[in-house]
Amino acid sequence: MYGMARMHCSRRGRSGSTRPISRIPPSWVRLTSEEVEGLVVKLAKEGVPPSKIGVILRDQYAVPLVKTLTGKKLLKILGENNLAPAIPEDLANLIEKARRMQRHLSTHRSDGHNIHRLQLVESKIRRLVRFYKREGILPEAFQIQLA
Repeated sequence: MYGMARMHCSRRGRSGSTRPISRIPPSWVRLTSEEVEGLVVKLAKEGVPPSKIGVILRDQYAVPLVKTLTGKKLLKILGENNLAPAIPEDLANLIEKARRMQRHLSTHRSDGHNIHRLQLVESKIRRLVRFYKREGILPEAFQIQLA
């Protein structure tokens, strides 16, 4: 996913944690797969978004990667329990960012920098919607009103 960080800028932006190398669970993890799935479901019912669930499991429960312990990705576990978000989290965050920028522009009409940045965010949204439709994550009839 390195390409997404460089989409509209010349900088690299590759910071972040490194994924575990091994595909087998480490010996020091004390939780079973059922306990991890239970924690994922419990946190999702509390309203924690999927990206934060992974961080909480890593930092508080010492679970390096959900898939190595359960054999399923976190979103698959949420989908099996009917807790998966209707719109993917990255798309929802970009839509909210665009709404905040539009609200700003409604009072500051001559903010040229923000006008340009809003165009770039809307471009990312359109590109993601096209990708999710192609992958079958969003229905083909999905429509987004940006302006």
